[in-house]
Parts: sequence; C-alpha cells; structure tokens
Amino acid sequence: MENQFLREKIGDGVHFYQVTDPKFKHNRITVNLILPLCRESVTVNAVLPFLLRKGCKSCPDFTKLNQKLCELYGASLSCDVSKFGAYQVLELSIYGIDNRFTLGGETMAAECAGLLTDVLLAPNFGADGLFPETDVETERQQLMDTIEGQINDKRVYALSRCKALMCEGEPLAIEKYGYIDDAKKITPESATAAYEKAIETAQVEISFVGCGNPATAKKIFTDAFAKVRRSPARMEKYVTRPQADQPKETKEELDVAQSKLVLGFRTGAIRDQETFGAMRMMVALFGGTPNSRLFTYVREKLSLCYYCAARFDRLTGLMMVDSGVEKVNKQKAQDEILNQLGVMQRGEFTDDELTATKLLLQNALRSVTDSLGATEEWYLTQVMDGGSSSPADEIALIDTVTREAIIKAANQVTLDTVYFLTGKGDA
Repeated sequence: MENQFLREKIGDGVHFYQVTDPKFKHNRITVNLILPLCRESVTVNAVLPFLLRKGCKSCPDFTKLNQKLCELYGASLSCDVSKFGAYQVLELSIYGIDNRFTLGGETMAAECAGLLTDVLLAPNFGADGLFPETDVETERQQLMDTIEGQINDKRVYALSRCKALMCEGEPLAIEKYGYIDDAKKITPESATAAYEKAIETAQVEISFVGCGNPATAKKIFTDAFAKVRRSPARMEKYVTRPQADQPKETKEELDVAQSKLVLGFRTGAIRDQETFGAMRMMVALFGGTPNSRLFTYVREKLSLCYYCAARFDRLTGLMMVDSGVEKVNKQKAQDEILNQLGVMQRGEFTDDELTATKLLLQNALRSVTDSLGATEEWYLTQVMDGGSSSPADEIALIDTVTREAIIKAANQVTLDTVYFLTGKGDA
C-alpha cells in the first residue's frame, strides 16, 4: 500500500517508522533525537548534529566521510535542528539511491543505515574521549554566526520575537539554536557531556521514507540501540494557555526600511480531529491562501501592507498573523486584520470562498507525498501530536468541515500579543 505509515518500538524510548512509496528511486533515513526545550541546555544541544556530521570512528575526518558518501553513489548526509512545540529536535539524515538502482547489487539501504548509525553512536572522539577541540571551535563559531544571523531575516525575527513575548516563561519561548552568550561557553567537555546525555535521555524517532525495504535498516538500528544505556525522559504534549488575557503590545526599533507587524492569537482548546479540521480551514480562509480575507482585503483592496498571512501551529494551538507595513499604516493594518477576523466570526464569507479554500488546502496536502523530506516531516509532526493521520486522511477531513464549524472555530480565537518592529525615529 502506497504511503502506508507503520511505527513500532525497537528499543527503550526508540521508535522506527516507515513510509514506503514505489514512485521514488531513493530512500531517506533520519534519526531524530527529541529533547525538551530547556534554557540551560538548548544551545549546547544545538551544536551536536553539526559536530557529529564532521566524522565518526569508521570515517575519522570530514574528507574520509565524504569519500565514503561518494562510494555510496553520491549519498548525502545532512543535519539540522528543529523546534516542534516544546521540544528541540536534533536531526541526522542520509539520502541515497535504492538497492534496485545500483550497478553491482549493493545493499544501499543497509550501507546508509550502517553509516548513519556510526555517525550517531560512534563519534570521532579524541584520545581524551572528547570531541576534538578544532571541531568544537569551528562549529561553535558557526552556531554563533547562525544565532546572530537570525536577525537579518526580519520577517522570521519578528515572528520569533512575538512568540517569545506571548509565551514568556514557557518552553515555547526558547529559541531552537539557543543564545549567543551560552554558545561562547561551549567546550569539548560540555559538548561531549551534552552528547552523552542526549543519547541516554532523548526520545528517538527513526524514519525510513522511500521506495526500499526498511527491514535491514530497522535491524541495524535495533541492534545498535540494544548496546546503548538508555534512560529516556517521557515525551508529553505541551499544553499552553488556550485563551488570551488582556492583549499586550510591544514596539521594537531597529534599522529597518519596512516595518513588521505580528499579531499572536490563541485558538482555544482543540480536543479532537473535527475541531482541528475546522480551525485549519478557518485559518486558511482567514489568511492562509492567495484568496484569503487577509490577502484579498488587507493587502490587495486596501493596500495596507506588502504581505499579510496567517499561520497555525497544530502543536501549540497558536495562530500568528504577520505583515510587512509602512510605519504610518500600522494601526490601520492592525484594525483591518481584526476586522477580517470579525468577518470570520460572523460568518460573512461566501460559499465560493469556502469552496476555493478547501480545494487549495487539499491540493497542498496532496503535494506532501511528492517529497521524501516533506513526507518525513509530516509523520514526525503526527508522532509529536500523538496522531497517525495521513495527508489523505486530512484531505477527507477537510471535506467534512462545515460553515458552522468554521464560525465556531473563529470565535475561539483571542488576541494575545501585538508586536511591532519598526525603524528608529521618524524614518
């Protein structure tokens, strides 16, 4: 069956999930270490995937590791840090062709899984049992550059700042890459200690997405983790406040030409799939598509902003509306965004808008399975949310959403935070 999702436990706090589809010619195997977001550990944890990517015992330097990847028909090894709700996810991924397309009958899935296991569980520690000093120096500086560089993308920066203000004091406010002052303190000793703790305590989600047979890869990971001392922390869905109190407003001035206005909303308790489907449709109709109310009215008809969009985070229940505006248009844009939310709450949208939004949303869901990476992320999000729905399941769910359910969802939404990033002085 195409795109069938199967997940099973293969170790203490270790799960392996597979999604297979014969239309692909490659497989993507990913190990996700899932750790609670913690202010004290988030920064040193963020450097770990990049240190592991430098080499392992079987390929003790970057050159030999890349030579090995070339031998594996140009397989690619990547790493990243993500944030899913109140959790930081450290990701190591390998992407390579399936066994069917090798010239000599090589078992590529097994080779890739074996190399990924080595990179994760057999790092290239020095004689002192620590990450090499030169590697730590390089990746520490790279992490600092990444953290400092986040402010250069003002749209992303403004969204991040608004969420941090909304969720002050909560794990949701913690940045996924951490903080510059903590990055400066990273040493071989602290990085090695963080690695050992992550391997012992993280919840581990291993995914195999592609066209191949995952059985050999699953056995390799099962055997490898059987030798690892594990004491995994429980992973529970973090629940933030469903309703906002009195809205708070913050203005920040930087050297920017285009001001950024972000409104953070709380969307109420979402307890089942039907409520989730209605909220997803409401957000899409409100500001998630090219025919949405925010795009059509705030941007196009009233020309109050350069862009205006709404996004909904299913793991946190937060809705963010962000826009690029002229400084003088800030209040007008804010008022019209809230006016359009009122339109949703009163049900003053047309059947044509509703139909078009359903079709656009369903088409976007169909495209998820066109990419190995998107498919993998989809099911990791499902796991983090405690579900197992496929894109096809949610396409069917969207079909069942009624006008009344959308109105009810809109009336659950409350404004929590207004964040305005603008230029200094009168400029």
